[in-house]
Amino acid sequence: MSCDLNTNLPDKAHDHEHDHAHGHGHDHGHSHGHGHSHDHADMTTADSRRRVAIAAVLTASFMMAEVTGGIISGSLALLADAAHMLTDAASLILAWVGYKLAERPADPSRSYGFGRMKVLAAFTNGIALVALACWIVWEAIHRLLDPAPVLGGIMLWVAAGGLVVNILAAWVLHGGDKHDLNLQGALWHVIGDLLGSVAAIAAAIVILTTGWTPADPILSVLVALLVLVAGVRIARQSGHILLEGTPEGLSPEDIRQDLVAHIEHVMNVSHIHAWALTESKPLITMEVTAAEGACIETLRRDVKARLAERFDVSHATVEVVSKPC
Repeated sequence: MSCDLNTNLPDKAHDHEHDHAHGHGHDHGHSHGHGHSHDHADMTTADSRRRVAIAAVLTASFMMAEVTGGIISGSLALLADAAHMLTDAASLILAWVGYKLAERPADPSRSYGFGRMKVLAAFTNGIALVALACWIVWEAIHRLLDPAPVLGGIMLWVAAGGLVVNILAAWVLHGGDKHDLNLQGALWHVIGDLLGSVAAIAAAIVILTTGWTPADPILSVLVALLVLVAGVRIARQSGHILLEGTPEGLSPEDIRQDLVAHIEHVMNVSHIHAWALTESKPLITMEVTAAEGACIETLRRDVKARLAERFDVSHATVEVVSKPC
């Protein structure tokens, strides 16, 4: 391959000619294992979708039992847990829909496809967790100001059944991808529900042994605070992706220093923009200034290879310009 050593223009035209000759119509960098990573991502998504579907069936199947038990016993802890299970079922279904939509291919209107639907579902679930926590606290305050009788026996048995169901659902979700925000959002919904069942059991035992009914709303508030923390964390992480925030470990300054230090003929790196399509798909664009005499095409490939090796970025757009005269 010949290299134009005297041009001061970006290598866009050269990139296009080279890519066209090789049957590749764009200058985005992909590592050699990119197809394999797509296959792995597809398998991971399919596994996560299956786990979410199982958890949704388990959660929805027991929700009505808790609603009935909460109404009969008069327990806020059970009703709060039932409301949480209702949002859990809806959130799990939303997460499943997010996975299905994310599988849809790109089209002229959406060049990246629907990959971010998973992130959007995770953000929605995070906001739902925050709203749910606020509702539980509000109801607990009313119960403390105006105590109501609670049937501890019914409350105990229904809460115990809910605990078993939630443990099964949490176990199913916990075995999935730890970096999948959509799956983690669904998992935290179920964990919050599990804690709600534990709180309801504890409150039932206190009521049965001492008759002290304020234990019901007080323990509900403790669960609500844990749910609130999880909701804020998930909403913040998914919101960071939706706002095109820089992914963790992809500091523009660190990238610039690394490329200048390790890639021969790189004089400077500027206009670095790093963001993420999803939590597992970072993207980068940048402009690299080449030293005099450098082969622009070789340098561009070296930069992309270094980004894939050092920063695990397989999708990069690199524009190389010659050193100014």
